[in-house]
Amino acid sequence: MRRDRDTAGRPRNARPRDALGRPLARGQEPGADPERIPDDLALTGTEAVRLADQLMRAGRPFHAHEVLEASWKSGPARERDLWQGLAQIAVGYTHAGRGNARGAAALLRRGAQRVRAYLDHDPVDGDGPYGIDLAGVLAATDDLAARIERDGLAEVPPADLRLRLTRG
Repeated sequence: MRRDRDTAGRPRNARPRDALGRPLARGQEPGADPERIPDDLALTGTEAVRLADQLMRAGRPFHAHEVLEASWKSGPARERDLWQGLAQIAVGYTHAGRGNARGAAALLRRGAQRVRAYLDHDPVDGDGPYGIDLAGVLAATDDLAARIERDGLAEVPPADLRLRLTRG
């Protein structure tokens, strides 16, 4: 079978994906499948946070990860750990939604560790760059990882897999 490739010849999976980023079967109509995040997405930090927040709240953490990953790869070097940590947290939520408890907990912990360093910049109210509610993100992420490790994913209601990146 021939592999999908982009215009530069790099391998890409052009099939539509479900809300958790899993490719749909070839020929299957995407239905309510959200549009894919373009590989060359370029947003300001504020725009990236706003879009990733909307996606996380809508239960689309895989797509939020793609937005955050784009910012991690294109953003200033001093922010790379922040974006990478947020992307890892989004992947942790993706794994939780797919039923992978071990992968979810590991990525949630790893991402939180990276993001935690940015909390020190504003320890009073926990707001981070671009309006990110760092204290809220870390509290929710730490709580979810602990619950997954203690009780398993079966005990986590789907509503708890929708993270808020901002207070609004």
